This record gives sequence, structure tokens and C-alpha cells, in this order.
Amino acid sequence: MNCPECDGKLNIPDDAAVGEIISCPDCGSDYEISKKDGSNIELKLAEKVGEDWGE
Repeated sequence: MNCPECDGKLNIPDDAAVGEIISCPDCGSDYEISKKDGSNIELKLAEKVGEDWGE
């Protein structure tokens, strides 16, 4: 599977689970596995969780 952002090759392990975060080695974008049905995998852009500093 290729990165939607830069078209680089994403290495997704065979045992990857829904909710797991995959990072692109080329551009550094993070993707969450949103659906996995056999060999079909759907990704969504992972949410960036910032520091809230107690706010």
C-alpha cells in the first residue's frame, strides 16, 4: 500500500490491527488503520494529540 500523502511505500505488518498507527518512512505522516477485511486495509489520517498542559 502507498502513502496517500507522498505515494511512498507503507510497510503494514500482516498482523496489524484496527486502531494501530502506521507511519510513512518517507514523509512521516501517521495513519490509523480504520478497517481491515482480509487483505483490504483502509487508512485514515491519525489525529495529532498535542499537549494540553492541564487546560
